Amino acid sequence: MPLRQYAYFALFSRHTSADDMTSQLGITPDEVTVRGSRFTEPAVVPVHHSWRVVCREPGLRVDEQITCILDRLQPHTDCICDLTRHLDRTGGGAVLHTVRYFNDTDQAQPGAADAPNLLGWHLDRKVLDFLSATGAELDIDEYDMTGEEDAR
Repeated sequence: MPLRQYAYFALFSRHTSADDMTSQLGITPDEVTVRGSRFTEPAVVPVHHSWRVVCREPGLRVDEQITCILDRLQPHTDCICDLTRHLDRTGGGAVLHTVRYFNDTDQAQPGAADAPNLLGWHLDRKVLDFLSATGAELDIDEYDMTGEEDAR
């Protein structure tokens, strides 16, 4: 089954910009978003500012992607905790997010038949301790990309 997945840790806020978060943390994010209206036409603009550290490395299980992210963030846990407490008071917060697309034949990689099994994953104590310390939520999105014609 073709599977595409990625994980990221994000800090988000309606009031604190990603640039301000970067300044406070001293960590350069992989991705940022800028707050705007959800209903702007023609493109959707995020409702929050967002600061993200992302792992999109193919061939890794979700827990291995999360480990890559935490290896970068854990030396800065105290700063992240201070910032998430501030963001929480002002309508923001932190999240560890995983996104998985099953049966994603449009994104299938050559040699995917030899790829490792990516279906199973777990969160170890190190990850749980980091989530608890930073007050982060865990958000898991999983999508079945099988088209209706494929399901028959």
